[in-house]
Amino acid sequence: MKKHYLSFEKPLKDLDLEIEKLSISETEPEKLNELTKEREELEKNIFSNLSSWETVQLARHPNRPYTLDYINAWCDNFTELHGDKAFSDDNAVIAGIGIIENTKVVIIGQQKGRNTKDNIFRNFGMMKPEGYRKALRVMKLAEKFKLPIVTLIDTPGADPGIGAEERGQGYAIANNLFEMASIKTQILSVVIGEGASGGALGIGLCDKMIMLEHTWFSVISPEGCASILWKDSTKAPDAAESLKLTPKDLMEHNICNMIVYEPSGGAHRHFDETASILKEAILNELSELKKNINKDFLDNRVARYDKLGTFRED
Repeated sequence: MKKHYLSFEKPLKDLDLEIEKLSISETEPEKLNELTKEREELEKNIFSNLSSWETVQLARHPNRPYTLDYINAWCDNFTELHGDKAFSDDNAVIAGIGIIENTKVVIIGQQKGRNTKDNIFRNFGMMKPEGYRKALRVMKLAEKFKLPIVTLIDTPGADPGIGAEERGQGYAIANNLFEMASIKTQILSVVIGEGASGGALGIGLCDKMIMLEHTWFSVISPEGCASILWKDSTKAPDAAESLKLTPKDLMEHNICNMIVYEPSGGAHRHFDETASILKEAILNELSELKKNINKDFLDNRVARYDKLGTFRED
């Protein structure tokens, strides 16, 4: 996969090119070591001081791992299930049953494409009504067979097309929220990229939410917010700060329960390590959720959302 550098990563590009040349020539090992150390320090400084807007950009990085990348890394045996039994299949969402180490799980996650052709096939990770119905159908299977549900969230939003609206997009998302509130099995949501609007929430109602470090989750995208508030999408960086959409912001508001820190440079540069760290976090959280399965666990799920938000009386 071709390396892609975001604007704030550009200082790393020149160093990477020079390091690559020295690695090939093998003539100046001392200089190579110096540049490698210099690069490590520079990368550490860049990624430890990211703005909210830079976090949004990282979550959208074209080399960032997607749902199928994680499934293939975690599961030796994954059976994908298709269709909503009402209209059609939706290629923007992957849903199926797999085994992570010795734990049987249902995994549901949005899937983007790596190129134009693949993105058209995957609808850029934007689910349609049939996608939400498919997801709910597989969740009901998880409930029937007492399997925990892991949802992987990575979407710029739900499909906004006329066809999706005609087939009941709003109802499909709302119905998922209604049904997920009472599904009698554990639901763990993991934000691996973008978590935009109802498109994310339609598979994101959960007992616990964990987020990778360089991800975001919000009621609206920064560009959409800027267009509404200021009629100017170029003010998206300001909107990103105001929306409080980063994992650290969401921890403060009790929306995110845990941040899984990525290796320096991000998941797109260190996929194997990220996949391993995230797998362990998921297995640990599922184990904790399993311990708390009792007659009150559905009440606790609803209470998690009842506690969100604050108000002030002047």
